[in-house]
Amino acid sequence: MKITSNLNSILITKHKLYYIFSILILNSFSLFSQQIATLEYNGGGDWYANPTAVPNLISFCNKNINTKIKETSTSVKPNSIDIFTFPILFITGHGNILFNDDEIENLQNYLTSGGFIHISDNYGMDKYIRAAFKNIFPELEFMEVPYNHPIYHQTYHFEQGVPKIHEHDGKSAQGFGLFYKGKLVCFYDYESDLSDGWESQAVHNDPPEVRLKALQMGANIIQFAFTN
Repeated sequence: MKITSNLNSILITKHKLYYIFSILILNSFSLFSQQIATLEYNGGGDWYANPTAVPNLISFCNKNINTKIKETSTSVKPNSIDIFTFPILFITGHGNILFNDDEIENLQNYLTSGGFIHISDNYGMDKYIRAAFKNIFPELEFMEVPYNHPIYHQTYHFEQGVPKIHEHDGKSAQGFGLFYKGKLVCFYDYESDLSDGWESQAVHNDPPEVRLKALQMGANIIQFAFTN
């Protein structure tokens, strides 16, 4: 009994130290010398979709909102401690997304200690996203982010919320969020497809003005995540 008690005490102490370590890392971020990553989730969905999207967004941000983000493409697994070295994680794809218990705990710690996740539904992720994040925050629901929220009013202003980039089901673009203790910790663009708009021109051949709106909204998301 004493050995079991000591082991439990050690595990609790390690968990507390791990949590404190994550908070210190995330709270030390500034707007400079950052790196952002795409989340390598399981479940069968193509987490690797839109390979040019994030690098293009980083380049746009460095040129237009004075960030100094490393212009490299990187990814990270949900159960890795490395997620705590990234102030923002991107999720995209077209299909299923699953998190196991370790990944759920890790992502919950990440989001409650200062991390931020942006989800861009390429098409077909909605029911999977909602189920996966319900496991992370059972008490929270995705709520539509009001148009006066700061995420829409950083360097660029979007008076009508998230812009429409690609047409899927004839629905209006919406921005949903998870609010933890009143703070937006996860932003989800639905029926917008922002990440398609970040892709290189030759990929989807979107008009320049449409790509610009997508990149500007993406820049707002990054700026919000870095400074709030």
